[in-house]
Amino acid sequence: MHDIRAIRENPAAFDAALARRGDAPVSSDLLALDEARRAKILAAETAQAEQNKASKEVGAAKGRGDEAEFERLRALVAEKKAEIASMQEDAKALDTQLLDALAYIPNLPADDVPDGADEDDNVEVTRWGTPRSFDFTPKEHFEIKAVAPNMDFETAAKTSGSRFVMLKGAVARIHRALAQYMINTHVDQNGLTEVNTPVMVRDDAMYGTDKLPKFGEDSYRTEEGMWLIPTSEVPLTYTVAGDILDASALPIRLTAHSLCFRSEAGSAGRDTSGMLRQHQFEKVEMVSITHPDDSDAEQKRMLRCAESLLEALEIPYRTVILCTGDMGFGARRTYDIEAWLPGQNTYREISSVSTTGDFQARRMNARFKPADGGKPQFVHTLNGSGLAVGRCLIAVLENGQNADGSVTLPSVLTPYLGGKTTLYADGSLG
Repeated sequence: MHDIRAIRENPAAFDAALARRGDAPVSSDLLALDEARRAKILAAETAQAEQNKASKEVGAAKGRGDEAEFERLRALVAEKKAEIASMQEDAKALDTQLLDALAYIPNLPADDVPDGADEDDNVEVTRWGTPRSFDFTPKEHFEIKAVAPNMDFETAAKTSGSRFVMLKGAVARIHRALAQYMINTHVDQNGLTEVNTPVMVRDDAMYGTDKLPKFGEDSYRTEEGMWLIPTSEVPLTYTVAGDILDASALPIRLTAHSLCFRSEAGSAGRDTSGMLRQHQFEKVEMVSITHPDDSDAEQKRMLRCAESLLEALEIPYRTVILCTGDMGFGARRTYDIEAWLPGQNTYREISSVSTTGDFQARRMNARFKPADGGKPQFVHTLNGSGLAVGRCLIAVLENGQNADGSVTLPSVLTPYLGGKTTLYADGSLG
């Protein structure tokens, strides 16, 4: 959510920042609503002062026996009361219109975000690892002999429809081991606090984390009006909604392993094979609540937390900074980490790490008390995948595959697999 006062102070800069995203200028429409709202508020306040003055004079007129003046003043008080109520209602309606308009406007990009139209204009900032040279043509994850029997799309489709999968046997265990490895690393090495979150949230939580109103079609809603979370970013970030925190409590660093649900609206025909793009998936999420002065450094810290997981798993990756045309609605800067998938012979996103500045904090009124006193200020919020578990499973399987259909597993997973190091071609672990 944007601060209308900042738009009022520099509308040209606001429109110029939106233009970097490819959005049309909106400041004149917003300021017209704002001016009408403020005019109604001022008129109501003026009428209130007149009513208060007339109310005081009613008693004086009655006391001196001036019935005509008494009746006139009493009628004036009643008239002003109705006038004030009408103007306050108009001001409230205009305020709602303004807030609704602001709710559909994306965050402004940071100055260092590269300009661009789409993912082709993203800029690579680092690359780690060398993709393995295979002496055979590497397969996609769902085609690998050891994997295929235990990655069941047909049964999932029978029970739930397309874009679902049932993982079985050793593949399910490797998937679970990856999630445990990620969450343990974040807690034991990266200093994050583990949270087991609800997977259903109310409208306020989705709105406060910028998923509503614009992106309701991307999520699932129950008949009772609850939302299935698209990521645990929503409940984790919303934990500070309405709070005024002590500056000494910052940063707050949280992590959660959860189910996530997305309708994938608008993705028809994309990644229909395998489990790259599913309606239900698991993710280990990182969320940080920080002091504004520390948010840029915190984003880099979170990025390293995610990158180090892939390095330990020996998965080559590259990190890109998203251009203005590819960033998400609420982000002011986003880094994507893309893992190398030999079966597709390309890098694919496995993590996004974003800072929203105070964009979400304004929507959910999350503030902190400065250490040196002064008015409460809005916190900054950040979120990042650490990592998408299913996509990480894909990367592990494809990078570790062998000519005989077996998969050599990363050694970092051995403690989570009871000492097992290999997914054999028959689907067993050994």
